[in-house]
Amino acid sequence: MRVLDDLDSRPGSANSLLRTVIGAVMREHGGWLPTRVCIELMSAVGLAPALTRTALTRVKRKGLVASERRGSRAGYALTPDAWELLARGDRRIHHPRSMTLGDHWCLVSFSIPEAERGARYHLRTRFAWIGAGHVSQSLWILPAYLRPDVEHIVADLGVTGHVTIFTVSEIDQLAVPPDVALTQWWDLPALRQLHEDFLAAHTQALDVTDPARAFGVWIRALDAWRPIPYRDPGLPPELLPADWPGVASSELFLALREATAEGASGFVRAVVADEVPVSAPSTSTARPARTACTACTARSALREDGAL
Repeated sequence: MRVLDDLDSRPGSANSLLRTVIGAVMREHGGWLPTRVCIELMSAVGLAPALTRTALTRVKRKGLVASERRGSRAGYALTPDAWELLARGDRRIHHPRSMTLGDHWCLVSFSIPEAERGARYHLRTRFAWIGAGHVSQSLWILPAYLRPDVEHIVADLGVTGHVTIFTVSEIDQLAVPPDVALTQWWDLPALRQLHEDFLAAHTQALDVTDPARAFGVWIRALDAWRPIPYRDPGLPPELLPADWPGVASSELFLALREATAEGASGFVRAVVADEVPVSAPSTSTARPARTACTACTARSALREDGAL
């Protein structure tokens, strides 16, 4: 199986923080960083070198990076699949979306034989990872704008022949009102807790001036936020409780991104300076085209989504 989004890593863990640093920094520097730079960046996030080395081994095992030496420097390079994965993550993480009552839904029905129960398990797991609601064992629901994610998962698992995907304008003849149905299909208390935990942990972190601290604050906020727009698909606000904390946590994330962008970018440039050779990346790990949106160049993303 190709490298996954690694959303099962616990936010704040060494593995998750390193995954976040890789996604936020490595693409802006040719898709490769020396081991020393990785260790120094992770030190700013609060991780000891030994923990960083262990985490590098683990994310390498997951297929996100590969060991690659350039000249006399040992380092790590993004794998080809990682470029695509991180680009998908940028769209989901930095541009969270929300349905309106008039938007379409995506329904996914599947019937996978017992002989392929492993694929069935992975399908359900990955549907849950992208925020799909669970109507029944073989019927899932999510906003129609997430249909490309569904199609990617189905193709990646090789179960296209067992899956039917519908786009529908409305879901009627429910046994309960729509807002009650949502509480049956999604674990709304768990989603609420994710938003409330983010708000509680990061509301006081907006006033940062030291570049290294700005980088550490940003990475820890990004790491905590990264699973949330996957777990929460952006259900219509009209069908959610009036005190739903999703809007507040999204606004806080964007504010943190803006408050730390300049300092974090400056810190990374200082650490990377004179450490990354200009030589072309190897053919084994190079991406054919370059992406633009990463955490440490967040101002351009802010302009795209109207926050600036």
